[in-house]
Amino acid sequence: MLVAGVATALFALPLAGLLWKAPWSTAWRELASREAGQALRLSLVTSVSATVLALALGVPLAWVQARIDYPGRRLVRALTTLPMVLPPVVGGTALLLALGRRGLVGPQLDRVGVHLPFSTAGAVVAEAFVAMPFLVLTVEAGLRTSDRGLEEAARTLGAGRWAVFRRVTLPLVRPSVTAGALLCWARALGEFGATITFAGNLQGRTQTLPLFVYIKLEGPNPGAAIVLSLVLLAVSLVVLVGLRDRWLRAL
Repeated sequence: MLVAGVATALFALPLAGLLWKAPWSTAWRELASREAGQALRLSLVTSVSATVLALALGVPLAWVQARIDYPGRRLVRALTTLPMVLPPVVGGTALLLALGRRGLVGPQLDRVGVHLPFSTAGAVVAEAFVAMPFLVLTVEAGLRTSDRGLEEAARTLGAGRWAVFRRVTLPLVRPSVTAGALLCWARALGEFGATITFAGNLQGRTQTLPLFVYIKLEGPNPGAAIVLSLVLLAVSLVVLVGLRDRWLRAL
């Protein structure tokens, strides 16, 4: 019990420190400032865009991983989950070396007019890279536990593969897709390391809320950083508490 209490305190004390030091008397003023509003709007735009990108790419990937047995599937799963354990700064550096103008495929992208580093689109890509594994794992777990008999029944009635996926499979795993999307969005909203490394910290273009918090914490007004940290903390807690059981099943 004592050890468990110490472990709980290790998680709870930092949160209590934020609540204790928060400048409650000026909290609304800090939240309503132009710079904070700009960072918050950009964070919402990039995190929602990253979630949409993750849905477009991650749901088909999860289906392949759950339903098709092919050589190298374990390697693909390892690559899919790698961003969850990779230091975000390393992930950002890898993105820069792959998609930058002098990177692996960056020159080809540059020739067709796609410039990702130090742009809003780059921030979206960085957030999707870090957050998509949460979506893929959750949806894959839902696909593995869904009733495949309904899909087989639809095929025997003449439905094609796309019709079965759209009308049977997706409705069956919709709760998992929703849970995965929310987890992905929350992770993208809080992303810092990969974003600042690959997209930079440009106000109005790539300075998302976590980056704004970092700048404020290093400046003369750390109170704003604490208030905005509490906003991110509240979002994370709501998502994790609401989806805890489904996420644990995915793991």
